[in-house]
Amino acid sequence: MRVAVIGAGIVGVTTAWELVADGHEVTVYERCGSVAAEGSFANAGVVAPGYGGAWGPLVATHGAATQLFGANGSARLAPRLDIAAWRWLWRQRRARRAHGHAARALQLQRLAHYSRERLRSLTGELGLAYERADGCLVLLRHARDLADAQPLLQALAESGTRHEVVDPLQCRRIEPGLNPDAPLHAGVHLPDGESGNCRQFAHLLRVQAQQRGAQFRFHSRVSNLGAGAPPSLVHVHAPPEESTIVTPADASPGDGPLTQPLPFEPVTERHDAIVVCAALEARALLRPLGVRMPLVAVYGHSVTAPLRHYESHPDIGPRSAVIDERLRVAVSRIGQRVRVAGGAQLGGEASALDAHTVERLYQVLDDWFPGVAHRGHAQRWKGARPMLPDGLPVVGASGAPGVWLNLGHGASGWTLACGSARLLADALAGRDPAFDGADALGVARLR
Repeated sequence: MRVAVIGAGIVGVTTAWELVADGHEVTVYERCGSVAAEGSFANAGVVAPGYGGAWGPLVATHGAATQLFGANGSARLAPRLDIAAWRWLWRQRRARRAHGHAARALQLQRLAHYSRERLRSLTGELGLAYERADGCLVLLRHARDLADAQPLLQALAESGTRHEVVDPLQCRRIEPGLNPDAPLHAGVHLPDGESGNCRQFAHLLRVQAQQRGAQFRFHSRVSNLGAGAPPSLVHVHAPPEESTIVTPADASPGDGPLTQPLPFEPVTERHDAIVVCAALEARALLRPLGVRMPLVAVYGHSVTAPLRHYESHPDIGPRSAVIDERLRVAVSRIGQRVRVAGGAQLGGEASALDAHTVERLYQVLDDWFPGVAHRGHAQRWKGARPMLPDGLPVVGASGAPGVWLNLGHGASGWTLACGSARLLADALAGRDPAFDGADALGVARLR
């Protein structure tokens, strides 16, 4: 089949790989100048099935637009929310109270476990040498944090996730670089968790997909979709100076040209199937087809800086991933850099960093790993996490003929990408899904 994939974030790239590996003729359309250039660019890098992620589950609350929502102020509302954002909050609250919410959450954890195994399988089979480290340690500052973590421990047990509650001494054996003076009551060790450079992985997998015949058309914005047999799309080539350009510093030397020459007038093309992985852009593309996608941007922040090197302190910085459970902030090792990521801001502008969140990231880094980073060379980043009200992605047929969806992974895009891509490819081929209950990820639940 001739298949188009719209979007080249981590979800789009993994989808392109699974489709081309199945023998399809794949073309990827991406408005930016490279893969993983927006929401996948500098995420936390943590893959920890069974744990909700550094941002944790969002909990809608009542009150004014400036009121914080979520645990311990880890999530924030922008000063001005549009009606769509308020409607999303209302739907989210309904979803969390609805019958079957616990079952859906467990299904999400099963997808995360499946996705991690698919990630490891691809890494080994293709020899993808990206920056990664094994293990994840959730830090609990005080006794009350351990008490508050009981639902987390129960969820880990129910999902079959290997974990162990460890004392402060064991925490510091696992992570010798932890500040010995920082208050620490206990930790939850997730030996099967890991941290990794999501963007670098996406570049390497893109090269593998190209070698199998996939085409990547960068600086190409899809402006319109047409359902049918076959479905169609209209794309417009944007000059590099009018689109986001990201130099693929983490890419393989054999990465090849960033794009191929394309005309500047709108072009209509037909494919046998179209897979939409376009994050927030999907809303406008799908609406004319009668597919309403209640996605909102929940923004996360990160700070990435080179690690200092001390001969007397070889264990400076984290060995892998460390999560401050109270403040919902992750500190992870990315090669010779340290990345601290967290926050969940509903609404606002992608270009405007939230000073409160950035300050919290620095605070957590100083609490646990003081003095480890070259702050003068730090990269600060904010990225959208397109999320659906019930917290699950939508994977499968859209209901519009010929159009398929792989969307709404929220803060778990890196965790869920490989598994979701395989599910999508299986669904497109008419194969049974890898595990029972994949129907819970269908678009029908949103109607």
